[in-house]
Amino acid sequence: MLSALKHSYHLIRIAYLLARHDALFAFQEAPSPIPVQWLARSLSRLCRQADLSDRPGIRLAAALTKLGPTFIKLGQTLSTRSDIFGSEVADDLASLQDRLAPFPAPIAFATLAEQLGKPISQIFKSIEEQPVAAASIAQVHLAITLEGEEVAVKILRPGIEEAFERDIAMFRWLAAWAWRLIPSGRRLKPIEVVEAFAETVRVEMDLRMEAAAASELRDNFEDEPNFRAPAIDWTRTARRVLTLERVTGLRVDDIERLDELGHDRHEIMRTASHAFFRQVFEHGFFHADMHPGNVFVSDDGALTVIDFGIMGRLDRPTRDYLADMLFGMLTRDYQLVADVHFRAGYVPASQSKEAFAQACRSIAEPILGKPLHEISLGRLLQQLFQITETFKMETQPQLLLLQKTLLMAEGMGRKLDPTVNMWHLAQPLIEDWIRRQRGPEARIASVISDGAEAVLRLPRTMARIERMIDESEQRKGSGEEKIERNNIKLVYLALITLASLSWAIILSS
Repeated sequence: MLSALKHSYHLIRIAYLLARHDALFAFQEAPSPIPVQWLARSLSRLCRQADLSDRPGIRLAAALTKLGPTFIKLGQTLSTRSDIFGSEVADDLASLQDRLAPFPAPIAFATLAEQLGKPISQIFKSIEEQPVAAASIAQVHLAITLEGEEVAVKILRPGIEEAFERDIAMFRWLAAWAWRLIPSGRRLKPIEVVEAFAETVRVEMDLRMEAAAASELRDNFEDEPNFRAPAIDWTRTARRVLTLERVTGLRVDDIERLDELGHDRHEIMRTASHAFFRQVFEHGFFHADMHPGNVFVSDDGALTVIDFGIMGRLDRPTRDYLADMLFGMLTRDYQLVADVHFRAGYVPASQSKEAFAQACRSIAEPILGKPLHEISLGRLLQQLFQITETFKMETQPQLLLLQKTLLMAEGMGRKLDPTVNMWHLAQPLIEDWIRRQRGPEARIASVISDGAEAVLRLPRTMARIERMIDESEQRKGSGEEKIERNNIKLVYLALITLASLSWAIILSS
């Protein structure tokens, strides 16, 4: 009861601030219950400021900024959910600025000393008091190590974990009520969305996890000299402190300076498109916050990325689905696109495959009919996910994150050269990957690999069956027990035969 009262009080404050910015529009429409719609309209009329003229998404972004760090992160997460608010609001939330006033340097340095277990003088030769960046969760100070290395030091805000847990508890409470009161909205998985958001931000607040993400991305591109992630200083990294190599260079959207220094923007785009494709399809692990402030061009033209708090991960079946779906879209084979969705289980079997193929055609043709440099894979996925309600397609959070990242990458590419399609630059790499991973040889290799794994599991299975036979032999044999023993022996012999055949097939191939 006390918890519900706390959540209610917190909710009233949130509703008031949203109403002040006329940002309760999401609750004024279906599928919200009638009382909720009426209350949202009434609050907006009573509380909203008189001079509001911005678009709904911009008003919502301003309100979330006022509400604090957790809500800024929530807004960034909701920017991937065009299926909830529509593409315009999602785009406005994507521009939400994650900037707050810095917290005092003495508090930051106290955190640093406490986390690393030493006085500052035994950790760094020098560290700047004024942070170079201050965001909702942490701020960054430049420093020089005792060994003379130039580094950047990221330090969590004081009390951020407690504030986050308080807000998340309320989000869980709201999601549970939404699930009960709005059956038509259950396909949006409100409880799962809150849990996914909670896990994402919780990982972001353990800077060791961000360090691990940066390290993994760096390792994945060891063979690529033109795309880098900064090295991690693990001896000066802890749960609330991250120390990494200092990145220098120009922001990727500083077009004027790039041109002045003679950088080849076309080549920068090629590097970016190749790197992003490799992250998604080869590694299944991608940087999911690719706005221009996180991508720098070094003196030699290489790209370096920073800020690894938001990363995406795709398992092999999801990558295969994505490759087949995009291939079907780009070749205008909408029946293949429908088959892929039904085969993956994303669209229920009760739906019409032909109608889904027709819907895919309706959203893809206007996009694919544009000039090559105007075709956007991000928009294509966005439009696809917007038809999910009609066909009861369940939300796939990992694909929504990818779709938003695609839009970011394409926006970056358009700033570098609006006359070129960045995915066209990656076409040779894409064709080679499809041949290696999705061609007939790859499918045969996959079948052989699966067969080999099954064979490797057989000894354990056989050992279990032998134990079952021994236990059965030890019991006094009734008629039923004899039948059971005989059946087990038959299964045992069948498995031995299967193992022999499997080895013969593998060896002959």
